[in-house]
Amino acid sequence: MAVIEVQNLIKAFKGDQVVKGLNFTLEKGKCVALLGPNGAGKTTTLRMLSGLLKPTDGSIHFEGATKGEDIRQYIGYLPQYPIFHPWMTGKEFLVYVGQLAHLSKKDAIEKADQLLEKVAIFEARNQRIGKYSGGMKQRLGIAQAMIHSPQLLMLDEPVSSLDPLGRREVLTLMEELKQQTTILFSTHILGDAEEISDDLLVMHHGEIVEAGSIESLRHKHQTAKFELAFQGDTTTYQERLKQLECIQETFLEKGEIHVIVEDIETARREILKEAIATDWPLVKFELSRTTLEDLFMKVVKN
Repeated sequence: MAVIEVQNLIKAFKGDQVVKGLNFTLEKGKCVALLGPNGAGKTTTLRMLSGLLKPTDGSIHFEGATKGEDIRQYIGYLPQYPIFHPWMTGKEFLVYVGQLAHLSKKDAIEKADQLLEKVAIFEARNQRIGKYSGGMKQRLGIAQAMIHSPQLLMLDEPVSSLDPLGRREVLTLMEELKQQTTILFSTHILGDAEEISDDLLVMHHGEIVEAGSIESLRHKHQTAKFELAFQGDTTTYQERLKQLECIQETFLEKGEIHVIVEDIETARREILKEAIATDWPLVKFELSRTTLEDLFMKVVKN
């Protein structure tokens, strides 16, 4: 079941289209990464979905919503650079935003305590936000986005400004939250997308150039590639590999030779035959699985 359907979504600034006719749906219970390089249009897209920016054209429909209805009840949104009142305590802030979301004060207090426990900052609930670490602030920001139990939680670059500890805390929290609600988060950090997302929307120059599960996109863009490592001068063996007819391309990366081939089985036999015949000091011979970075670079370059 689709939580949100987007059709022909366009945003232009002074006649220049930065988002160009997006079409996609988000399924209930999925964690979806909106992936793309800086300037791809990710933040503009999230701002339109959240109602903070009016589309130039196109439609956004939330499950259960009627045309013209205020969509804020359906979404929770955390911008890339959230702003807090540093003089407030964490609990005061959540109660405040809960009441802004039309919860009664009693319900806002109860929900604030629940969420502070969920995001693991309950012990700091009475501390002023100005004393919170970056990771704590980000978790508080996610809590405020969840205060009214939205259908869709949207996070814009949720870990890009955090240190490794804060990043790990927020990613772990997102893993837990995706069991409760649909999540759409933007990122240019490929490892984060690969770690916690179910599906990908890949944006480039304002367009969605690929969409689907990570496994389906890996299969679609699978590259037949071997990784070889040798004792001694690696470049010597790279030149010998280039002479084999079964090999399309070779390149060096981190002291290893990456070999692109057309037919995996033929290449496996020919490379091993040559290695045995000439007694190569081969210490690694591995069929490489397409990584999200491989997929991303291939899609963006095309």
